[in-house]
Amino acid sequence: MLTSLQAEKLRELENSWSLEYDRLVRLSGKDRLNLDLSRGKPSPEQLELSNLLANNLEPNELISSSGIDTRNYGELSGIPEAKCLGAAIMGVPADEIIAAGNSSLTLMYITLSTALKKGLWGDKRKWDNSTSPKVLAPVPGYDRHFAMSEFFDLQMINIDYTAQSLDVDQIKQFVSQDISIKAIWCVPKYGNPTGITLPDETVEFIADLPNIAAADDFVVLWDNAYAVHDLSPRMDKLASIRDVALKKGTLDHIVQFASTSKITFAGAGVGFLSASDKVRSEILKYLSILTVGPDKVNQLRHARFLDNKLETHMSAHADILRPKFDLVSKILEEELSDLAIADWTKPKGGYFVSFNVMDGLAREIVHLAKDVGLTLTPAGATFPYGIDSKDRNIRIAPTFAKLSELESAMKVLTLCTKLASARKILNQG
Repeated sequence: MLTSLQAEKLRELENSWSLEYDRLVRLSGKDRLNLDLSRGKPSPEQLELSNLLANNLEPNELISSSGIDTRNYGELSGIPEAKCLGAAIMGVPADEIIAAGNSSLTLMYITLSTALKKGLWGDKRKWDNSTSPKVLAPVPGYDRHFAMSEFFDLQMINIDYTAQSLDVDQIKQFVSQDISIKAIWCVPKYGNPTGITLPDETVEFIADLPNIAAADDFVVLWDNAYAVHDLSPRMDKLASIRDVALKKGTLDHIVQFASTSKITFAGAGVGFLSASDKVRSEILKYLSILTVGPDKVNQLRHARFLDNKLETHMSAHADILRPKFDLVSKILEEELSDLAIADWTKPKGGYFVSFNVMDGLAREIVHLAKDVGLTLTPAGATFPYGIDSKDRNIRIAPTFAKLSELESAMKVLTLCTKLASARKILNQG
């Protein structure tokens, strides 16, 4: 343990790490590091798995099996083939799906806007009836959820993770006592960045939240972004919140999201929303103002490309990603495990590793890394308003980098972590 070393030995280590760090800082020109672990983007090798999508379609291939001419207007909720693809990804009936354009974030935006301005149920309930609507935000969590909530002036309340789930007691206390709390964000499988998959009992609890909540317009925002993004056959299993909600009578208050963005082309995929008939009706009213129909040609080619091959396609993704996650774990273990100055997740899927350092050091480590050419997700990004009160969480995104680049990046990150930790301990002494 670094904290148990005598001051003289610790100073020796700090000096050695400082010399190596200074050497990296002095590199210039083509030798200077230019590494990036900041965003969870698919690598070029992953994108190439879907290159056949880019093949030109012949005119006779543009008519769907249900007879829809995908070149024309219409089909606001998407073509049947795309809904079946969404159903396969989300584990819900196809007739409960809206298949839209590229971005599930757009569907989340539309859901929040509808809930605020019009309501999701065709009655007088809407979040704007509350003077200060709030949402629960699991932390560390997804920065775009936080940015969207902030855009709509929804006050965010942090919800902590436990070792393997969310703090359900904390959630229950908040929602049962505060009528202004209107929603909770959830990334239920391979959470961003925790990698945690919510256990069955937590899924059941969250499905029941609309019955527990003081607000009668409470909504579960279930962003199942990594529903099929397993790294190995030892995949996590996620219970169906839809099935539980049907038993609890809360389906009108569950809105699920997914997309193909990390399945095919990140910039040219299909986004999906699943909800009850009542909620979908209100969402479609909003969509009808925005568009006269989604890109059905893209929907059709996705449905045909992934028909009966979703599992094998995602297995090919896993073969590319698994060595990267294994390398991250290996270097963290080799460089830091004996020092007891950090801990990290070992997810079975998803796109991130959550890395926790000593309190008060995340920003310093990100700054040190930047000065030698490694870009990391900004410290605090995994918390609402960019405020990590303990300043300890760093999100690692291993997916885009080549293995050789990733190895260099992880060596830099662990060096900066050791150096910052040693300085902190010496200063405290």
